[in-house]
Amino acid sequence: MSILGNRVLRVEDPKFLTTGGVYGDDLSIEGALWVTFVRSTSAHARIVGIDASGALGMPGVVAVHSGEDLAGGPGAPAGTTPLPLIPAGAPIPEAMARPAIADRTVRFVGEIVAAVLTERRELGEDAAEAVVVDYEPLPVVLDPEVAAGDGTLLFPDHGTNVAIDLSAAPGDDTFAGCEVVVEQRVVNQRVAPCPLEVRTAAAWWADGGGRLTLSASNQHPHGAKAALAGLYGLQPEQVRVVVPDVGGGFGAKIGLYPEELVLPWLARAAGRPVRWTETRTESMLSLGHGRAQWQRVKIGGRRDGTVLAYRLEVLQDAGAYPSIGAFLPFLTKMMTSGTYAIARVEFSSKAVVTNTDPIVAYRGAGRPEATAAIERAMDLFAAEIGMDPTDVRRRNLVAEDAFPYTNGTGTVYDSGDYARALDLALEASGYQELRAEQLRRRESGDHRLLGIGVSTYVEVTNGDGTGEWAKVEVLPSGRAKVYTGTSPQGQGHATAWAMVASEQLGIPVEDIELVANDTDLIPSGGGTMGSRSLQAGGLAVHEAAVELVEHARKRAADALEAAPADVVLDRAEGVFHVAGTPAVSVSWSALAQQAAGASSGAGLSVERSSSPPGPTFPFGAHVAVVEVDSETGAVRLERIVAVDDAGTIINPLLAEGQRHGGLAQGAAQALLEEVRYDEDGNPVTANLADYAMISATELPSFELVAMVTPTPLNALGAKGIGESGTIGSTPAVQSAVVDALAHLGVRHLDMPASAERVWRAMAGAV
Repeated sequence: MSILGNRVLRVEDPKFLTTGGVYGDDLSIEGALWVTFVRSTSAHARIVGIDASGALGMPGVVAVHSGEDLAGGPGAPAGTTPLPLIPAGAPIPEAMARPAIADRTVRFVGEIVAAVLTERRELGEDAAEAVVVDYEPLPVVLDPEVAAGDGTLLFPDHGTNVAIDLSAAPGDDTFAGCEVVVEQRVVNQRVAPCPLEVRTAAAWWADGGGRLTLSASNQHPHGAKAALAGLYGLQPEQVRVVVPDVGGGFGAKIGLYPEELVLPWLARAAGRPVRWTETRTESMLSLGHGRAQWQRVKIGGRRDGTVLAYRLEVLQDAGAYPSIGAFLPFLTKMMTSGTYAIARVEFSSKAVVTNTDPIVAYRGAGRPEATAAIERAMDLFAAEIGMDPTDVRRRNLVAEDAFPYTNGTGTVYDSGDYARALDLALEASGYQELRAEQLRRRESGDHRLLGIGVSTYVEVTNGDGTGEWAKVEVLPSGRAKVYTGTSPQGQGHATAWAMVASEQLGIPVEDIELVANDTDLIPSGGGTMGSRSLQAGGLAVHEAAVELVEHARKRAADALEAAPADVVLDRAEGVFHVAGTPAVSVSWSALAQQAAGASSGAGLSVERSSSPPGPTFPFGAHVAVVEVDSETGAVRLERIVAVDDAGTIINPLLAEGQRHGGLAQGAAQALLEEVRYDEDGNPVTANLADYAMISATELPSFELVAMVTPTPLNALGAKGIGESGTIGSTPAVQSAVVDALAHLGVRHLDMPASAERVWRAMAGAV
């Protein structure tokens, strides 16, 4: 009987629910100094001077380092070498590269201007405040539309604020023949990832300063290793990255930031280990933000609901230093037309720099922005022609028999049944009954306005189609270990990978241990991001386990004096025997002991690197129901019904957990979350009292509807599930709020749908 598809309880949880996890801040590092960063209080300014004398005279302060020190200036400690600019990656202009510590110009509030090293953690904050920085203010640019005009340049040597330009001129006849054309400016606002565990890291040198170890809360240990080796001119074997338990990442912890990258330099300068843990305010200021796209949608078609043309123009706010955020429009472009078969599709984008925290990947990373745009456009088009938005969607969905399907921007979808997902969601929500209740309330003048929002979505997971490394090893005890290049942060890899291995080996899940997050034990790995883990890492575990069984079968055949083809694995008993004669058998334990004796201690093992033929495309449909108080503008989310098809599901319990988290984050963006700055570039949402992160109080119980359409692209039939909930729920909730106000004349409302924004929309409606 197959274990796959069963609701197996997470093997990770007993530790977290009893003794607790071991996070970076829990580590005991002998002799370590604490690092506290002095951060810019100006959004854009020249650094005229830094006076650290006050801090250096305080008890327990060991050193204060500025950007001039890192650049090899006169204050640089003996034995240290200049630290080059942190590369942003091609094709980001070199002129926009970021220094680890600002040495001439600061470009956002929170940028590092100095590092203070103290003997004890609590001494750092007062010492940092004693460092006096003299700033010469420069003009501040916060609005990406203003930045695109190049009136004030953040990088004068580059000559423009545009980091990446994918501009494309509109076609002359794109909207020819359209009976109806609708345009709308849409803001997909800046949000903060808010992982429960803030960033934390430690660095130390060994072997006479020739080998570096970094411990960090990170989603991609091997990427961190490569970055450190490149920055410090080290060979790969000279760098070890260890990741302890990670309390959330959501994309923001994929890469290393200047804070982590400068720690090895500080450790070398001090001749001692150094460590750092950010505060929540630091996290809100300088942990990368997400989204921040200014969009213009234009959609046209016939009055029967057929969409003929769609154009999406994107202005991506990249923040002060362009990194992965500047690349997000590439992913938005891939998914421009969503689930719809639209004959003419156009995409154009620019990524510009502003005096704000840099944008990074945040759960969905470019794909939620594409879905939000096309779903908003579909609602606007439906409203313009007076048709139910679900009918417009159904008329334009890609047909079930069209797969593999190439969308309007050249992206090839692997498999799907979009109409069925929509029908399941509508049926489960009681859509017609909801519309009837909405009409009743409107006719009665009820101040509790009912809104129903619908979205369909398709997204890309494991977008670059990369594979993953894994090793499966059976120990002499009969237990097994799975080594993986993925980097779990709560997704349940220990459970899922054990289930995948157990399916082939017949060894119980509880007897299989996961090994991850240590680059000395794992030779390569792609980390965990982009919903890639199961289809890349899980596939590698599956392939290694299959090969290991075949390898063990040959060994068992020798022991049983039989032909390998005649030997079978009884997975229920965990033994090999000749087919038809189970009385004589050989166990996994015996085979592993034999292998250990022959190889001086190693058990039976097989390594594999998976090679998926390409990315996969999960899809689904969401229905959101909201209640809006017409007297106050307050919005209450009443229901979310979600169909999320991610192909074969290994463990429904894990998948549902991913869906729940995604739905919560997606609804949070629609209703509450927004990073805001004042006109001088000072963050006004710098803590969780001012930044409205969602809680259970604002959420209903989610109604999850199952649907499975396996992908033909891997042996598991699995697609990604980690970001689906975030992608479908945001436009559904936003549409529900707009729908509640539609009879008052409101056609569009940017997120978040705060009570004030809703009230003003009602007051200004015509």
